[in-house]
Amino acid sequence: MIHWLKPSKIPEVAKYIECYWFIEKRPDGKSFDYPKLNPDPSAHLIISPEKQDYHYDMNLGVVKGKGSHWLFPHHQTYQLDHSRPFAHLGVKFHVGALYSLSAFSGQQPILDCVDEVQLSMLFADLFESETQLIELARSNPDLCCETLDSLFLPLALNSHEDQHSLITRKALNVLNSGTISELGNQLYCSQRRLERSFNRVTGLTLKQCQSMNKLEAMLEYLYQRDADDIDWVEIAFQFGFSDQPHLIRYLKKHIGLTPKTYEKERGLTIDVYGGVSST
Repeated sequence: MIHWLKPSKIPEVAKYIECYWFIEKRPDGKSFDYPKLNPDPSAHLIISPEKQDYHYDMNLGVVKGKGSHWLFPHHQTYQLDHSRPFAHLGVKFHVGALYSLSAFSGQQPILDCVDEVQLSMLFADLFESETQLIELARSNPDLCCETLDSLFLPLALNSHEDQHSLITRKALNVLNSGTISELGNQLYCSQRRLERSFNRVTGLTLKQCQSMNKLEAMLEYLYQRDADDIDWVEIAFQFGFSDQPHLIRYLKKHIGLTPKTYEKERGLTIDVYGGVSST
């Protein structure tokens, strides 16, 4: 299995894209066949071979398809079918980034959805097929990222920024550093205006986004530790939970597992493939 993550090297593109990533399960590869994908406030573009299946088991049913697709921000945990070999070249966008990009400008934010995408419809200057991009990801990650940067640059340069996207970007920069009730004062705008702008751009409330960010940070923390090194009382305190029962309720709500069950199974995508974060 190959696994890499790299940030964009073009500032105009990096404004909207957090990182590029690549994972692959080869025919002789052994890993967890049905990992779970935790809630995520970011959108991902998943570039895959045209005839490769994808499978997302959601609370409301199963979404199946082939080839490249959008994985939009989602509140719920998805179960994936990775029982067969696959290759995914991914693009992780910053929270709310699609609001400003021309392909989505003027649309309501899309949540809890997986949708097929034709790369030729997204990129006007696309000369590489999905297969060629995947091969490039395998053989030359740096050149692959340069190629993706060149594809996204026209979209970034043609982006639309308004007062709502500007306020939202400022809020995201400080969202994890204090209480939500203090953000309006920090950003010199009313709390009502802040909440409305944030929801318009991301489709999420500030509290929802902050909660998902906290979950991601906690899972990154747990990923780096063996089961013997995990103290759930300490973790509850470190990540701002009132007590351990509060943490248990939080994990059951967001990933459907108690701390002890998660500790035993380690079946989330972050445990199987590592974190999709450029930091």
